[in-house]
Amino acid sequence: MPATDFWATGLGWFTLSVLQILAVTVWILLSLAFLLLADRKIWAGVQMRKGPNVVGPFGLLQSFADFLKFLLKEIVIPAGADKTVFLLAPLLTFVLAFAAWAVVPLAPGWVIADVNVAVLYIFAISSLGVYGIIMGGWASNSKYPFLGGLRSAAQMVSYEVSIGFVIITVILLAGTMNLQQIIELQAGGFWNWNFLGGGLKNLPIMAVMLVMTVIFFISALAETNRPPFDLPEAESELVAGYQVEYSSTPYLLFMIGEYANIVLMCALITILFFGGWQAPFPTPWLADWPATAASFFGFFWFFLKTIFFFFMFAMVKAIVPRYRYDQLMRLGWKIFLPTSLVAVALVAGWRVYSRGAGL
Repeated sequence: MPATDFWATGLGWFTLSVLQILAVTVWILLSLAFLLLADRKIWAGVQMRKGPNVVGPFGLLQSFADFLKFLLKEIVIPAGADKTVFLLAPLLTFVLAFAAWAVVPLAPGWVIADVNVAVLYIFAISSLGVYGIIMGGWASNSKYPFLGGLRSAAQMVSYEVSIGFVIITVILLAGTMNLQQIIELQAGGFWNWNFLGGGLKNLPIMAVMLVMTVIFFISALAETNRPPFDLPEAESELVAGYQVEYSSTPYLLFMIGEYANIVLMCALITILFFGGWQAPFPTPWLADWPATAASFFGFFWFFLKTIFFFFMFAMVKAIVPRYRYDQLMRLGWKIFLPTSLVAVALVAGWRVYSRGAGL
């Protein structure tokens, strides 16, 4: 059988899918190793410290040393814990964090599953992520983890609501829930990106979309339990929250899942508001490039934007003091929710008017 015919068979499709999943998973894991180091370096720089600088040149191998340390440590399970749920919780968090990446387009054509309801898929997977934290907090059979799990449930549900309404404004602008199509509609320069309204024709709603971008960024911090919204693991109140009783590999799985979700949120901000793989200037000459070269060019811009937003996440962690829990809830329910609801109405009204006016 010719090689081209093999990839058209069921076994060929399965093999290709597995290879794609492995490639994306390995890329994410390697990226997380260096992004975690960057997070620590940025935090150290803000505090005028050096940060990790011993393991490898400039401390570049610090994350790999930490990985080996966690891998070789003994797994300690509390005597009163529900062992099955206790070990299942970090595994669930890890798997769900990576499952969401299945529909994220990294470059033109570089996506594992190009589905028309990609936005709904990501929203569903991210909603399930809270179960890992709740299970970990409950199964530990300890007060601090249980309180951390309850906090996390309330926090993530609260900010998922505003994230959902913000995403609806993007869907209304694009007219699709397919992430590749949302990116393609932002081609032609940064003035066509959704954070500016998605083109000069949508200039009247530019201010609305700017506010939605800021709300999405702040809600992403709360959704991923990042400072200043890290109340589920507030060390001054709950020691380490839902992961107090965890050590070794289960703790590592929790941390990888948390950072994978953080990078996912950075990628979503890039895709929904900042053009995904689109360059900030028109690129008509890309049509003459080979498809692979054009894809690598797009991947470069996608990666650059994602790294920038991770840097913003790290700077917020280093600079902004932690919120009190009542402040966190007030921000989500009394400010972000009404604002995003009004924004949905405004964007929907503008879309109806612009379509009727032939804009």
